[in-house]
Amino acid sequence: MKKILLAILCMCCCLALVACGSENSGDQQKAASGKEFKIVTSFYPVYIQTLNVAKDIPGVTVENLTQNSNVDIHDYQMTPADMKKLADANVFIVNGAGMEAFLKDVEKEQKNLTVVEASKGIKLIEDEGGTNPHVWLNVDNVIVEVQNIADALSKADPDHAKQYQANAKNYIDQLQKLQHELHEKIDNLPNRQIVTFHEAFPYFAQEFNLKVVGVIEAEAGETPPPAELEKIIAIVKKMPHKAVFAEPQFSPEAAKTVAQETGAKMYYLDPGETGSNNPDAYIQMMQKNADVLVEALK
Repeated sequence: MKKILLAILCMCCCLALVACGSENSGDQQKAASGKEFKIVTSFYPVYIQTLNVAKDIPGVTVENLTQNSNVDIHDYQMTPADMKKLADANVFIVNGAGMEAFLKDVEKEQKNLTVVEASKGIKLIEDEGGTNPHVWLNVDNVIVEVQNIADALSKADPDHAKQYQANAKNYIDQLQKLQHELHEKIDNLPNRQIVTFHEAFPYFAQEFNLKVVGVIEAEAGETPPPAELEKIIAIVKKMPHKAVFAEPQFSPEAAKTVAQETGAKMYYLDPGETGSNNPDAYIQMMQKNADVLVEALK
């Protein structure tokens, strides 16, 4: 009888240990599944795209590395704080195409970090400065970038793959609707020549069949030398419909000078390199740009 009671007692203890182990395992799994998945983006356009792809997914956070920087992204220098953010990140999403000069430093210092180049697969425009990285000003390109981001996040965070893909589809539907709206506004404008502030708009011009005949500042924020300014003034004087465009992120003084010397009107086109944290910010910015063009080129 004692042997039977001892056997029963041992069996109960084993069952209790198994139950306890299962409970602890379940808690560990819950903890693992509830762990925050951190996404860092390089700068504003890909930040807005990623906000839409990761929208309303529990445990997934999106932070923009250069959110509070007043430095043009081409010239941005990484800080120790930036490297700490990336060390804690699961994924780093960049535009690529030569936009982020600091990317080599990141790849050197953060060898285990997953870096996603959103512009992968986009046919790039070559200009005097080399490859033009401002791909997001063409809506077709943004659609490619959004899908690239969704695919990369689905691979890096498979537990939320369906949500990333559903969000991407929803945003792409919105972008296609935007694209149709923009073409309706811009395609039939009688004047097609534009003088832009810097080399941000070739992809925009490519999509909407506009012709960039002059660029006021080769590098945004750098005052053009007198000879270059005279060249732009001569171009604008020959234009049948005179309009020049500044950008809200930079001083308009050079554009004002061209307008004063030629009698042209000055307008603002937004390249979308800064803005609010609203997920709809890109769509709203492109709508506003279309309205400005309608006013300027009618």
